[in-house]
Amino acid sequence: MKKSAAREILNIVGPQNFSTDPADLKCYSYDAGSISSMPEAVVMPGSTEEISRILSLANKEGLAVSPRGAGTGTTGASVPINGGLVLCLARMNRIISINPKDLTVLLEPGVVTGDLQKEVARYGLFYPPDPASMNFCTIGGNVATGAGGPRAVKYGVTRDYVMALEVVLSDGSVIHTGTRTAKGVVGYDLTRLLVGSEGMLGVVTGITLKLLPAPESEGTIIAFFPDIKSASNTVVSLFESRILPRCAEFLDKLSIGLISGQLPATISESADAMLLIEVDGVKESIQRQLGEVKKSCRNCGATDIHVAKSKEQAKAFWSARQALAPSIKTLGFPNKINEDICVPRGCLPEIMSKLKKIGRENQITILTFG
Repeated sequence: MKKSAAREILNIVGPQNFSTDPADLKCYSYDAGSISSMPEAVVMPGSTEEISRILSLANKEGLAVSPRGAGTGTTGASVPINGGLVLCLARMNRIISINPKDLTVLLEPGVVTGDLQKEVARYGLFYPPDPASMNFCTIGGNVATGAGGPRAVKYGVTRDYVMALEVVLSDGSVIHTGTRTAKGVVGYDLTRLLVGSEGMLGVVTGITLKLLPAPESEGTIIAFFPDIKSASNTVVSLFESRILPRCAEFLDKLSIGLISGQLPATISESADAMLLIEVDGVKESIQRQLGEVKKSCRNCGATDIHVAKSKEQAKAFWSARQALAPSIKTLGFPNKINEDICVPRGCLPEIMSKLKKIGRENQITILTFG
């Protein structure tokens, strides 16, 4: 980076929000994955105007820019592989307005997803997308990656809730896409194009999200199975019985072993697979839905079924599940490759069988969960 460019960026954001110190740069050279690359500088803008000026300058100078949220991703999307400038959006962390009448929220990209969910819950509202890192990741990163989570089974992913965006393009120009109304069918859907683009098309600086009325109640179950096929058949059976769970998480035997100490339930040594299933809706419907879930589990061969007796126990179930990814490091493998695959629900038994066969034939350890 030219010294003149560094001075100009310094003038835009102030000395406390710009650094070329190697110790600072190291912190922005990696995400939660396995690759890293040092940037030349890191800048922390506080407004759309500042980002516009920075990108305009970078465009003129031919300077690579890597937008960054909380760095919780595992795909390397925020890693500055071309060096250049890391554009950290952590300072832009305001929830600007919550509109209970229109069921919308306007916010900046640096808002932590879990904080947003807690804030809208105060109004009796619900923002469903729940990435595993929701207590640390930011909405801007969720938009950039199109993040999902366990609730995607019923409620969809981030893309399904983004109504409108404010975006700064690479030349510094600012555009607004989408609409704040429930219906907006005119013209090209640039909003959906931008969601999931990982910062390649522009830097998101303002986000309008759709909210839902919060469900009255939830019910949570964990069920253990003697084999993977029984568990995957259960998921298919649930949907055939017209039960739409808000979450249906699968864990194989090795995954169960990694979190067994954190699960508030007795686990049989014969358990080869586990399902964590959650339903929601009006209070009167929960017991009926749980009854149908238990019926599907038993019919498919479940050996043990545990219904959460309280919100605290349900939270403990989910805390154990969220601890799985970090726990994989305890296996001691020098290399770990994450693959996030998706198949039609009806193909679950087949893909589970094939993954087991691939691991056996290639003598590699494959953990299957999600």
